[in-house]
Amino acid sequence: MRTSISIILIISSVFSDAFFPISQTIKRRGSSFLASQKINLEAILFDCDGVLADTERDGHRVAFNRAFAEKNLNEEWGVEQYGHLLEVGGGKERMTAHWDQVGWPDSMKTDRQEKVKELHLLKTRIFNNMICEGSIPLRPGVLRLVDEAIQNGVRLACCSTSSVDAVTNLIQTLMGSERAAYFRIFAGDMVKKKKPAPDVYLMAVTEMGLDKSRCVIVEDTSIGLAAAKAAGISCIVTKSAYAAMEDFSGADMLVDELGEETTPGVTVDTLTSLLKVPSI
Repeated sequence: MRTSISIILIISSVFSDAFFPISQTIKRRGSSFLASQKINLEAILFDCDGVLADTERDGHRVAFNRAFAEKNLNEEWGVEQYGHLLEVGGGKERMTAHWDQVGWPDSMKTDRQEKVKELHLLKTRIFNNMICEGSIPLRPGVLRLVDEAIQNGVRLACCSTSSVDAVTNLIQTLMGSERAAYFRIFAGDMVKKKKPAPDVYLMAVTEMGLDKSRCVIVEDTSIGLAAAKAAGISCIVTKSAYAAMEDFSGADMLVDELGEETTPGVTVDTLTSLLKVPSI
């Protein structure tokens, strides 16, 4: 009798494996199986302006206006106007698009792109001086999240349309050299296409040897979110002054700010929960 039962069990096992192989069994388990797989956050890719610091209204806009004044240009960008100008990513591109629309200043009608480049360098120096003077603070929760990432071995990068000098100076000055040493910086001038193209994020992934499925991008605008989605990377949006009313329906998470310890803040665990488990 025992021999008969053993034979039946063996036949049943062979039949089951033949028609339902291991891979099929795993798929039948579905989300319960995938949820049991621990996926660690490998890197946080921060945007700069509006994410690390709310720099646009009282930083870049003011620096542009001071540069215009130094060059005796009859140009001053108001607060509301600059919000619309931000629809174009990159400072040089922003000036070019604006003057293409309203007309170029007389002193810049020849050698336009060279003069735009010089003007942008002047604006960057002014902006960097403002950072060094302490005129622009970090946004709430940035240092807390950066410190938590460092403590947990999560890699850090800043991927921005701003210049390398501006981003480097902001991180060095507002975070300190010790934290800054953990950051890789990828700026707009390092890629052919700026956001909403995904180039700067894809460059970070390639040069840092990252797994996209284990990274999270922190953005503040719909342009940045579009770049993150085009790169195929999870994205949390922390709303900034100018971009608060934009459409962020594609974001994996939307918050007002990263938050300090006294408020329910965004943590490494929060970002880890946004990772998409690769399908089997």
